Amino acid sequence: MKKYKLGEIADFNVKAISKSDSLQEIIYLDTSSITENVISDTIIINIEDAPSRAQRRVKNNTIIYSTVRPRLKHYGILNNPQTNFIVSTGFVTIDLKEQYKQIIDPRYLYLLLTQSTITEYIGNIADTAVSAYPSINPADISSLSFNFPSFDLQKSVADIWENYDKKIVLNRQINQNLEAMAKQLYDYWFVQFDFPNEEGKPYKSSGGEMVWNDKLKRNIPVGWHCGNLSEIAVFTNGLACQKFRPKADEVPLPVIKIREMHDGISIDTEEVTSNIPESVKVYNGDVLFSWSASLEVMLWAYGLGGLNQHIFKVTSANDFPKSFYYFQLLDYVDVFKKMAEARKTTMGHITQDHLQQSTIAIPDNKDIADKFEKLISPIFKQVVKLQEEISNLIKQRDELLPLLMNGQITIE
Repeated sequence: MKKYKLGEIADFNVKAISKSDSLQEIIYLDTSSITENVISDTIIINIEDAPSRAQRRVKNNTIIYSTVRPRLKHYGILNNPQTNFIVSTGFVTIDLKEQYKQIIDPRYLYLLLTQSTITEYIGNIADTAVSAYPSINPADISSLSFNFPSFDLQKSVADIWENYDKKIVLNRQINQNLEAMAKQLYDYWFVQFDFPNEEGKPYKSSGGEMVWNDKLKRNIPVGWHCGNLSEIAVFTNGLACQKFRPKADEVPLPVIKIREMHDGISIDTEEVTSNIPESVKVYNGDVLFSWSASLEVMLWAYGLGGLNQHIFKVTSANDFPKSFYYFQLLDYVDVFKKMAEARKTTMGHITQDHLQQSTIAIPDNKDIADKFEKLISPIFKQVVKLQEEISNLIKQRDELLPLLMNGQITIE
């Protein structure tokens, strides 16, 4: 083991965009668009239209760490980014100095920087900042010191981490593709109305009879009507779970809040008694809809939990299948968001009245929805299965890596 101070072995914020770069278009990453090495979004933008914070140059194995609200874990290590990949000045960029690249694996350094003891330490520094938001300075990171084992051991540990991450990323990509495929089929059947007719041909494209509907302001198939979301689904609100804390002799349930919808169950997740109504217990495969502030719809896949208020558990009404009410709701949430955007207001929350006032096209005979369910149900099951696998992989990775790095277990 040899100890190094980070400021000794790495360069910080080493390069920024300059006039000599002659960049015309950049791929830009903002701080909120990466969490624990998972990039959720980048934008491709003309350099002249880029925000002023689009400044930091990066290269292979650059570690990026948000200096604002570091407890949100907006950090990562970049794998062969394109030459026009630019990150926000809200990140500190960390690059190993050339003379240390045969001694230290940058992936291992990233693992050291993102272990819970370090993120908690940095979070505590940020909380004492005098700025408007919890924040740190590059010096808060460069002053850290770490013990490094042999390069071969660093590489072995980093390879294990990378293999876990590759499988997690692959599963997420498969799920994204499955969800996109299911949504595309829904749009084809229930937006374009090209569901199979009695001969198995696309209904509208094959001349299926359409009729104008005044409420929907569009043509819909004959035998369909304008209904609302409450006609096809039941929306059950969660509990104020703080009033239902578990007793000492009970096995508790995790509380599902909006944070858990985003990130799954964590050590910070609150607990509720298991003695709550079945209607507010959530199982894998259930449809959830956060109706307050954040309007989001998801298939839950993080295990049994108790539903908190501000989230609806969505179940079938009038025997309509899950795939039909899931996508109808998903589409209408976009309608709610567009309404708020057009009015330049924030949609505070969705009420049962909003659901009653919604307008959607519903088939009088739900056989077509049942046929759709037969196609989509296996996809939903696979999405949930892969998300369960992701959760298990993350748990295994997070339990194994600290043991390897602390020398409590060894690699043969």
